[in-house]
Amino acid sequence: MQKILFATMPFDGHFNPLTGIAMHLKERGHDVRWYTGPSYAARLAKLNVPHFPFQRATEVNAENITELYPEYSKLGTGPKAIEFALTRIFFSNLETHFHDIRELRAGFPFDAFICDAAFYAAHLVAEKLQPRVYVISPSPTPAPTGGGTPPPFFGLKPPRNVFHKIAHGVVRMLVENSTKPGMKLLNELRTREGLPAYRGSVFDLHVGRAKRIYQIGVPGFEYPRTDWPSGFEFIGPLLPHKRKSGEGIGHEEKLRKYPTVIVVSQGTMDNRDPEKLFVPVLEALKDGPHLVIATTGYRNTEALRKRFPQDNVIIEDYLDFDVLLGHADLFICNGGFGSILQALMKGVPLLSAGKLEGKNDINARIDWRGVGIDLRTERPTPEAIASGVLRVLGDKRFAENVARVRAELEAYHPFEIIERGLEMEPKPAVAVT
Repeated sequence: MQKILFATMPFDGHFNPLTGIAMHLKERGHDVRWYTGPSYAARLAKLNVPHFPFQRATEVNAENITELYPEYSKLGTGPKAIEFALTRIFFSNLETHFHDIRELRAGFPFDAFICDAAFYAAHLVAEKLQPRVYVISPSPTPAPTGGGTPPPFFGLKPPRNVFHKIAHGVVRMLVENSTKPGMKLLNELRTREGLPAYRGSVFDLHVGRAKRIYQIGVPGFEYPRTDWPSGFEFIGPLLPHKRKSGEGIGHEEKLRKYPTVIVVSQGTMDNRDPEKLFVPVLEALKDGPHLVIATTGYRNTEALRKRFPQDNVIIEDYLDFDVLLGHADLFICNGGFGSILQALMKGVPLLSAGKLEGKNDINARIDWRGVGIDLRTERPTPEAIASGVLRVLGDKRFAENVARVRAELEAYHPFEIIERGLEMEPKPAVAVT
């Protein structure tokens, strides 16, 4: 049995995917505990996983980010947004995260430390506390920064000519410059901890310190490259833990009535304003030939029901996505990586509209791999939605490309891959008496 500490930034897209492997390891007899924000206490209690909440760190999450930082919603996707997110959200708590973990290790001497790729304090945990560190990247990774692939956060695709390469070089420089304030915080902390300055890219921070870097997804949904770092490994669809319910989603009569089903979700991070995606989708498809099922994440549900009472529209707070997507012919979303992988696992093509929180990079991959259409906007018009629906449902090449990615996803067994990595470390020698 190993003692394993999970650590995640307090965002659902970082926390949820790791619950699947955490519960698997717990069921295999390992002592699994979790360090994350206080707001995740109830969810960890339901999983029966001991929770170490932040003690010194300020929790910044999807619920309070605009309250703590009102300017956040106005920053867009440029260098200033990258600088703000890295400095204020991810690096400002480096020291408090590290001190929390160093303190809790006295009472829980964990052997392995598993974290999401944005939990940057793992770099210091590996160097100073020296457990075995395993990093899980919950969305397409920007690291390493070379290899001819595009710089992150701008929704760029691999360059097709010399002019693209030049433009990518300029953007890469802007991105790296935007990380300097965050790197300054890191190196000030390293100095206080008696460590030399880190001179590499922030996107390579875990390289060389983590035993393994596990990338959720498959090469068939990534940009082609050959320079993945040592220890980097794709693991396929690492999905959230789900209790087997055996229940359907209800609405069987309507599912039988309509020949095609379109599912729409605005995610968990950016679902406050229904005008961004829900409203244009429902305006475009109301009274049409498709059954449209919207899941709101418990926001604006009743207001949307009153606004869209049409027979072919279903609006619910929550539905089991694993079951729901089994009925879907098309998934319309803003680019959340976890739900996209769930859709691809069910063989469902995509229509996506989102640019924030790195979603433009995910959506660019949708277009690059031909598994759907990237509308390249945060606020699509009903006309753009209607046109995108016709294109995706009317062109069998999208379904064919989805089938290829689905087959690749199904060939991976993420729990086995991660468990094998945890057990590949040599066991302590037994003293002979």
